[in-house]
Amino acid sequence: MTAIWCNPQPFSSQLLPGSRVQSILRIYGFQCCSSPPNHKNRETQTPQLLKVAVSGVTELLRLISFTGGRSISVDDDRRDNVPVSSVDEVLSTIKSDYEKAYFVTGLFTSAIYAEDCTFEDPTIKFRGKELYSRNLSLLVPFFEDPSIQLKKIEKGISSKTEFIVASWTLRTYLKLPWKPLIFIDGKTVYDLDEQFRIVRHVESWNISALEAIGQIFTPSFVRPNK
Repeated sequence: MTAIWCNPQPFSSQLLPGSRVQSILRIYGFQCCSSPPNHKNRETQTPQLLKVAVSGVTELLRLISFTGGRSISVDDDRRDNVPVSSVDEVLSTIKSDYEKAYFVTGLFTSAIYAEDCTFEDPTIKFRGKELYSRNLSLLVPFFEDPSIQLKKIEKGISSKTEFIVASWTLRTYLKLPWKPLIFIDGKTVYDLDEQFRIVRHVESWNISALEAIGQIFTPSFVRPNK
C-alpha cells in the first residue's frame, strides 16, 4: 500500500487506469462480476481533489518525518550482486518480501525494481523506487498489530510483456485515538521489462477510494473484528 486503506467489500471493478491492467485482472479472474455498466476508468471513479489531498498529506508527512529521508529496504547488496534472470526468480523474491510483510514493515528487495519504476494505487501515482521506500517508511509508524497474508501469486504474459499478479489481505489497526481497523482484500500487478526488473507496481482495492478514506475515520469499536 502506498497511501490509504479500506474495509472489505465484494471485490469490484475499482481498477487502476489502463486497459491493459484491467485485461490482466479479468484474465486471472480478479474482477468482480458487478462492474459498472459503462465501465468507467479509474480517473473518473477517484475524484481528482482526493488524489491531490492524499499527495499533499504524503508530502507533509515526509517533510515532518524524523527519519531524515532514510529508506527501509533489505538484501539490496546481495540482490545487486546476483542478477535476476527469470520471472520465476522475481516471483520468488516478491513472495519472500510478502513473508516479510513489506507493505507494513517497509522491508522489500528494492534491487528487483527499476530505478524509475511507476507505483500506483487508486489514490496516488509516482515514479521511483527510492520514493516508494520513503513513503513506506512514513506509514510504518502508524501501524499497530499489522499483518498481510499472501493468498495467491502467479506469473503471466500479455502482448509479449511478462508480469506477476499477487492477491493479498491486509489487516492492521492505525495508531490513532479512535483505533480504526483496516482490512483490505487487494491485488498488485508487477510489470517486468526485458531485464526482469519491475517497471510498474499497480494496486487495485476492493472498495472505492472515497470509501477507503471513510474507514480511516471509523472507530474500531463500531465495526466487528475480522
